Amino acid sequence: MRILVVNVNTTASMTRAIGDSARSAASPGTEIVELTPRFGAESCEGNFESYLAALAVMDAVQRYEGPYDAVIQAGYGEHGREGLQELLEVPVVDITEAAASTAMFLGHRYSVVTTLDRTVPLIEDRLKLAGLDARCASVRASGLGVLELESDPERAVAAIAGQSRLAVEQDKAEVICLGCGGMAELEEAVAAATGVPIVDGVRSAVGIAESLVRMGLKTSKVRTYAPPRPKQVTGWPFAVD
Repeated sequence: MRILVVNVNTTASMTRAIGDSARSAASPGTEIVELTPRFGAESCEGNFESYLAALAVMDAVQRYEGPYDAVIQAGYGEHGREGLQELLEVPVVDITEAAASTAMFLGHRYSVVTTLDRTVPLIEDRLKLAGLDARCASVRASGLGVLELESDPERAVAAIAGQSRLAVEQDKAEVICLGCGGMAELEEAVAAATGVPIVDGVRSAVGIAESLVRMGLKTSKVRTYAPPRPKQVTGWPFAVD
């Protein structure tokens, strides 16, 4: 089994960290191939960058020449999953939805701890669109930019753990979802600070993708995710078959 894990930003070091996290959750025999978009922002922290990432991720997947069995979109609250599902028959798993759905097996209510406050509405909208918002206790911002997760890891752990504790104590969350692909290696530290299960979206997405592939399931093509209709597309960055 081969799973493509696509970073939504162009920071190669973050792609490598996401790939390493995915491999740590993969079963024996599952190959993880991480992809970095060839264009886009170095980090996604708003609607403009998120829509840009949607194009970039589709481009990266369409340009990949080898076979694959599933795709993971490794961006929290990002746009574009639906476009990928139109283009592909293989399962497409978004880490936002993967983390939230996993959390609901582990506790009654969950909270998401993310990066900047401006990303909170994007995550709330994604959860609502996916029908996963009813058991979301809160979406909290750590105040850190995406790139600060790498540049200042000690501060990152303190900020994320602090907001996670508040989510448990004040919002009555029973599970915490790490709300950024770049937080993939912080599970242990945040769990120690909170005493509750900590769910990483990348690792969750790998488990879900593997299960879908093993069951032989593919994306439905009868209506919502039917392939794009053949038409002339001017200036599009990649070919639509």
